[in-house]
Amino acid sequence: MARFRKTALPEKQAKSVAKSLQKSGFIKSVRTLSNYEERLVQVAKNMPVYGLTGEIRDLTSQTAINYLEIRSQEIGQKTLDMERQAIQAMMHQMGTLPEQETLTVIKSEHEQILASRAYTQEQVEMIADSQRDKQSLATEIAYSAGLRAHELLTIRTVEERQADERPCLETKWQGREGQLYTVHGKGGLVREVLIPYDLAERLEQVRLPEPQEIIDRGVKYQALYDLSGGKKWSDSFSKAANRVLGWSEGAHGVRHSYAQERMHELQTSGLTRELALETVSQEMGHFRPQITETYLR
Repeated sequence: MARFRKTALPEKQAKSVAKSLQKSGFIKSVRTLSNYEERLVQVAKNMPVYGLTGEIRDLTSQTAINYLEIRSQEIGQKTLDMERQAIQAMMHQMGTLPEQETLTVIKSEHEQILASRAYTQEQVEMIADSQRDKQSLATEIAYSAGLRAHELLTIRTVEERQADERPCLETKWQGREGQLYTVHGKGGLVREVLIPYDLAERLEQVRLPEPQEIIDRGVKYQALYDLSGGKKWSDSFSKAANRVLGWSEGAHGVRHSYAQERMHELQTSGLTRELALETVSQEMGHFRPQITETYLR
């Protein structure tokens, strides 16, 4: 009969790692060791919420990056760096990450989320009208489907790539119609997104004959559509916003627009705020509804 290991409490996991780091001499500073242990407790608590199985010692380079990408939406850069360094020290000590290698530095989105504000539909239309075709279509799709900048580069049909298994409410997409696609989001999550039929038709008209490799912020993507995305689209969006509005809250503001408009739609249709929030959280690819709350300010 197979035996399954019982997951230890987060505090016990972190304390065990801290003892190993201290005993091996990897970390000599008592203060640093205490900070690492504190952060590893939080990592262990978050892992099951983020869909990561096992204990903190089971993290690989890829799952650690997945964890940090999701976590980047919740905390500032200083705390995010501390968690990365704690995981990295543990992996160095265990030998699962060569000492000469480091985990990729992930940029926190928390400050960006807090700083961004929603645009009205009229404002988005003005911005899109001021952009060139590829950027304009990207703006309309990002606004209508609540996409991140880099996710525009990862769009696939559901026939080409299935979404990861995640909790799914019957209220998902309630009140909206369109074509389902998938995008590759934070933490390696492949999720479904709903693109309105008219935009999906325009999207298919710019499908590339062969996948095109695009490097955005040091990451390689295989784009299937001649569609702007990533930093180029973000820059274009901000410039267009400044031209037509006289100000810009950044391209991330379209996700704020999506969250706020969907909450209004769902609550107006009779859903409770709690159910509407959980629904929008699933549509946006958030692992906690509390993150969606941030978009509603």
